[in-house]
Amino acid sequence: MEEVTIVMATLMGISLAAASGFRVFLPPFLLSLAARFDVIWFLDIDLVGTQFEFFTSTLAIVVLGIATIAEFAGFYAPWVDNALDSIATPAAIIAGVSMTAIVLEGSDPVVQWAVAIIAGGGVAATIQAATVTTRSLSSTFTFGLGNSTVATGENVASIALTLIAILIPFISAFVVILVVALLLRVKRRRNAQPQ
Repeated sequence: MEEVTIVMATLMGISLAAASGFRVFLPPFLLSLAARFDVIWFLDIDLVGTQFEFFTSTLAIVVLGIATIAEFAGFYAPWVDNALDSIATPAAIIAGVSMTAIVLEGSDPVVQWAVAIIAGGGVAATIQAATVTTRSLSSTFTFGLGNSTVATGENVASIALTLIAILIPFISAFVVILVVALLLRVKRRRNAQPQ
């Protein structure tokens, strides 16, 4: 893999990992479709003969599609959404690591897995932690009535970030940096307030 391609793939992987922090299954579903139909203009994802060969199979696409629909619906059910957060947190990290590793397939394995685990997993965990906190606050202050609004915002963010990551990864990386910086700033302010 050339250096420019590695940089673009890294930006794409990190952006997809961030999108997984909002919704776990949508980014892998859209990435598997994009890889299967070869619509990623800057990257030829050829997974044949690799550990990720199953990712673009018909079965994987169908399962990810069903899981995406179920996840979207589940976050609109009161109290089910909070239960899903406990499952979604580790799943988002796994999805973030996996998608980053998939788009970096063909690069040096040390680079591939270091970036996947540190950047992909870290960004997915950061975004997922923010969504869990937001839903918890919504559940507390609106008795769960505001959670559908939170779910809609997360759905839109995941769809938009995934599509931008696949089509224009350098812009999505900029958006991810802004979102993570904003989350860190809010956390610092909250920690600085007297208890």
